[in-house]
Amino acid sequence: MKNLLLALSLLVVALVAPWSAAARPPNVIIIFVDDMGYADIGPFGAKVATPNLDRMAREGRRFTNFHVSSAVCSASRAALLTGCYHSRVGIHGALGPGSKTGLDPSETTLAELVKQKGYATGMAGKWHLGDAKRWLPTAQGFDEWLGLPYSNDMWPLHPESPKGYPDLPMFDGDRIVGPAMTHADQEQLTTRYTERAVSFIERNKDRPFFFYLAHNMPHVPLHVSSKFAGRSGAGLYGDVVQEIDWSVGQVLDALRRTGIDQDTWVVFTSDNGPWLSYGDHAGSAGPLREGKGTSWEGGTRVPCLMRWPGKIHAGSDCASMMMTLDLFPTIAARIGAQLPAVKIDGTDVWRDISGKSSKARSKPRNYAWYYANNELQGVTDGRWKLMLSHGYRTLGNQPKATGGIPVRYHQVKLERPQLFDHASDIGEQTDVAAAHPDIVARLMKFAESMRADLGDSLTGTPPTRARGPGRL
Repeated sequence: MKNLLLALSLLVVALVAPWSAAARPPNVIIIFVDDMGYADIGPFGAKVATPNLDRMAREGRRFTNFHVSSAVCSASRAALLTGCYHSRVGIHGALGPGSKTGLDPSETTLAELVKQKGYATGMAGKWHLGDAKRWLPTAQGFDEWLGLPYSNDMWPLHPESPKGYPDLPMFDGDRIVGPAMTHADQEQLTTRYTERAVSFIERNKDRPFFFYLAHNMPHVPLHVSSKFAGRSGAGLYGDVVQEIDWSVGQVLDALRRTGIDQDTWVVFTSDNGPWLSYGDHAGSAGPLREGKGTSWEGGTRVPCLMRWPGKIHAGSDCASMMMTLDLFPTIAARIGAQLPAVKIDGTDVWRDISGKSSKARSKPRNYAWYYANNELQGVTDGRWKLMLSHGYRTLGNQPKATGGIPVRYHQVKLERPQLFDHASDIGEQTDVAAAHPDIVARLMKFAESMRADLGDSLTGTPPTRARGPGRL
C-alpha cells in the first residue's frame, strides 16, 4: 500500500513538473557525521581551523542544545530518518554485519517522505540500519547510494575483534562494488562521498532534491586523504575534522555554482558524541559530561549548524532544545508533505530553526533518552534533566588512549534519580533533586508515560505502542 500511494503521488507531481522558481519546494541536504564531539568544530570552540563550518555558522544558525535520541549509531540514525524515537521503530544499539533485524520497510523514511513531492533522493556514506537487501537505502526511498552498510571499524582490522567481522564492502546502489575495503580505500572515503554529493547536486539542480551525506569519519579507524594528512597541527583527528570541513565547503560551493544556494536548506550535525575510550583518536565533548554510549550530555548533545539563505536567520544562535527526530515533521511542513498515519514523535520546530524573531520560540516540550536494549535513562523539558537510575560506562582516571587502541571503560551505577539544571550546569556536576521535588515529580510523571508507551527494560515495563524492527 505504501508503494502504491508513493507511485500515485509521483504521477501527480510529474504532471505539474518542471518546477517554476516560485513553486519549487526547498532542497534539503543533511550532513551527518559520525562520533563528532560537541566541541570539535570552530563554531563550538575547537582550536582546529574549520573555515567552511565557520562560514556556515556566519551564514546560518548555531544550535547549542541539539540532541540525538540515543548516543549509539544505528539507534540515532533510525530516529533521524523516521522522526521517531528509535525504540518506537525497534532499532537499538549498533547493528552488525549480517544483522537479523533492520529498519522495517513499512516505516516511512525522510527519502520516502519527500518523494511525495517529486524529489530526487540520494545518499552517500554510512547506512547502518540493516545490511539485508530489503533494508538498504535503495529499498527505503533513495534513488541512489554510495557507501558502507555499517561502521567502518566492522572489518577484520578491528583492534579488538578482528575475527568477529567479515571484509568491509562498498556499495553502489544495492550492489557491492570493488574488492574489500583497505586502509588506502578508507583514506578516500570522505573524498568519494563528497564527490558523489557534488555530482548529485549538479545532476539535480533543476528539480527539488534531498541528499543525505553520512560521513563515516571521524569514527575510528581514522583515515584521511593526502590532501589533509598532517595539515591541522592537531594530530590525525584534527586532520580528519579538517577534511570534513573541506567536504562541507565543497557542498556549499556546488550550491552557489549551480545557482540554487537560496533554495537549499543545509543541516550539519553528528550521530552522537565522542568515543572517549579512543583517546587521541576521539573528539571532545568540551564542557559536557561523558560521551558516546551514555545518556549524559556528552553522549547526546551534538554540534549542529543549519543554513538556508533568507529563511534561517544568519549569524544567530538557538538555545532551545530540539532533537534530530524533529527534522522529519519540520521538513514535511516546509514542503507540504503528508505525515505517515502512524505515530511520529518529532514536532515541527521551524519557529526555533528559522530564528526570524526573538519571540518566535516553540513551547518547551519533554524529551526522553533510551539507550540500547530499551533502557529509559533520562528525561528533560529542555532545561531540567532528570537522570534515572541506571548503569553507564565511564573512563574514570585511566591514562588516555593513543594510536587508535582503546582503553577499557568500567561500569558504574547511578543509584538514584538525579536532577540537573542545564541553565547553569550543562556539565551535570550538581544534583539539585532535593531542592526541587516538584520538578522531579513532574519529570518522573513524564517518565512513567514514556514507559507505558515504549516500555523500559530497566523496570521490566513492556511497550504498548512500539512498532518493532523488520526481521529476517
